[in-house]
Amino acid sequence: MKKKFLYNALIILALTACTEQDIIEQPSTPNGGTEVRLPADVNSGELLIKFKPEMTDILDRTMTRATGSGGAMTRSGIPSTDEVLEILGGYHFERIFPIDSKNEERTRIAGLHLWYQVKFDEDTDLQEAAKRLSALGEISKVQGNQRIKRAYDVKNRRSYISQSALQQRAATRSGVPAGRFSDPGLPYQWHYINSGQNDFDKQNNAGEIIAGSSAGCDTGCYEAWQKCTGDPSVIVAVLDDGVMYTHPDLADNIWVNEGEELRAGTDADGNGYKDDKYGYNFVTNTANISWTDVEDIGHGTHVSGTIAAMNNGEGVCGIAGGDGTKNSGVKIMICQVFSGNNSVSLNGEAKAIKYAADNGAVILQCSWGYNSAEANEVEGYTPGPATEKEWADTYPLEKEILDYFINNAGSPNGVIDGGIAVFASGNEYAGASGFPGAYSKCVTVSAVAADFTPSSYTNFGTEVDVCAPGGDTEYYNAIGQEDDEFWENNEVSGSILSTMIRNGSPAYGYMDGTSMACPHVSGVAALGLSYAVKQRRHFKASEFVALLKESVKPVDNWYSNGKKKTYYRNHNSPAATPAVMDLSKYIGKMGTGMVDAGILLSNIEGSGSDMKVPNVYVAEGGTSTVNLAYYFVNGEKLTYTCTSDDATVATVTVSNNLMEVTGVKTGATHITVKVSDGSAQTITVTVRQNAGGNGWM
Repeated sequence: MKKKFLYNALIILALTACTEQDIIEQPSTPNGGTEVRLPADVNSGELLIKFKPEMTDILDRTMTRATGSGGAMTRSGIPSTDEVLEILGGYHFERIFPIDSKNEERTRIAGLHLWYQVKFDEDTDLQEAAKRLSALGEISKVQGNQRIKRAYDVKNRRSYISQSALQQRAATRSGVPAGRFSDPGLPYQWHYINSGQNDFDKQNNAGEIIAGSSAGCDTGCYEAWQKCTGDPSVIVAVLDDGVMYTHPDLADNIWVNEGEELRAGTDADGNGYKDDKYGYNFVTNTANISWTDVEDIGHGTHVSGTIAAMNNGEGVCGIAGGDGTKNSGVKIMICQVFSGNNSVSLNGEAKAIKYAADNGAVILQCSWGYNSAEANEVEGYTPGPATEKEWADTYPLEKEILDYFINNAGSPNGVIDGGIAVFASGNEYAGASGFPGAYSKCVTVSAVAADFTPSSYTNFGTEVDVCAPGGDTEYYNAIGQEDDEFWENNEVSGSILSTMIRNGSPAYGYMDGTSMACPHVSGVAALGLSYAVKQRRHFKASEFVALLKESVKPVDNWYSNGKKKTYYRNHNSPAATPAVMDLSKYIGKMGTGMVDAGILLSNIEGSGSDMKVPNVYVAEGGTSTVNLAYYFVNGEKLTYTCTSDDATVATVTVSNNLMEVTGVKTGATHITVKVSDGSAQTITVTVRQNAGGNGWM
């Protein structure tokens, strides 16, 4: 939604009162007290620190003692660090990321186990505390702990429409191609299929269209849906306010953590989070996803609908929402980072991103971020980091956790090896994107109106990767007229229609902003990966992102020849004055073009590499089962013959599509998989006395 990207940070330097434990002597070599950049709005009494790898054993022993005694940690066990904490009034010391046995090895390889949150008395001088801690030889990084803020005004304009009213309006709509689906909202979702004939076209006295829509200004869903509509193996993590997982147009496309139950009070899957059936609320640190607070406007539900609303003949469509049958669309994993007036701090944001990577998500949907460096201070925007180095130096944990997601999500044997982080560019009318979206490894999205012109509010710049429909109320709506009035007058404002929440109940409605453009890119990427599953294609994350950036409609030709665009900021005020956009300054700064699902799916054909059957690790006397159908085109219809090179090490049997490998004795051998389509693959089987699916026990 249109938003001011305010990342108000509360730094949390958490240091704690002493515990009764043995102190392990460890020499400290000062590193000179490197100046730590602390933003002006950091939270008092908190810092985030990262230790050097040499401190691992000491920290592990300290954490084990604290956990075993049932008490919270108050000290690190490193004398020099604890001496500083004592001086500074530290009273709490906690590892940021909970232990997840399945992913602890890669957590340690990435160095994330070395990040700790420390808390002090609120009147502690944080700059002095940061200086003292950064001077210690055992600490490598110190940063503030800000709270992320909603990047939009919860009182901003939005329109609602009920299911019944949507049905009635759709009955009067004609002449708009609806693709293969009959959802009543689809004719109003110009951002998917745009014929160039929409109710919000405005004409001058000569009958010329001066603000309207252009045929083809959409995300190419008409063409894409002929090939694919989604796949449940593709999971998109939505970092936003709470998604209404009971919404009738979303319920079947919500990720479910099998084995976990709400309010059971147990961590059934051992991932470090109790009861996380539909995801996790990182604001309250519970599994209770919320959406009924008076300040919750359904923002997360709206972006989720754009990605995965069910294409089932009811309500609205989602880009990758499936074909109307149960379990046919992509899945939404709920990672709640906003709740009412509350939000997570940076350590909570980092937990949410790691949770997404470790629990199967391959796309990170983030319609929030810092202000850009060109934010207008006169209008109340505090400028954010200007360069990637400045951002990385100020927020090192944020960079590390994004790198973790980008490098570790997905699977070498799945559709994608790595993850895709998608961010909105910002809504400050500024010529630069905000971080972390501006990070070169993320996908940054700017917004366009329904006629290819940049949305009046969108941030733009060389950091932008692609653009997508975001709507533009200030361009389309009449002066002094609210969105709700437009709907009552049987007109549509050129905003984005999706699933919504109204007074805690399911609804539909319009929003605009780079917040709305961002999930279009997440949805197109999810649909592309769904088609890659169908084609049994495998991509490295960087390969897929490059293909996504190539799969676009050009927009620069719409901005040449001195074209201008008039819009009205604060258009709902009768006193609003016109502003003029010189479109030429947007050339080359709206990304490679408007992302297009039809083009992407065509480009996927023949790209990437063939999927590979994974190697197998199995214990003596144990079995491991592999569904071979997943790795070959039309695999469900093929037959397989599997043979072991050494049956004294491992035996293999096949039943339908399932290959079952049994460990006989410690050692290694090969299994050859021959397929009825003439192809074949060879995998390695390793047998040990004890083995787990993710490593040795």
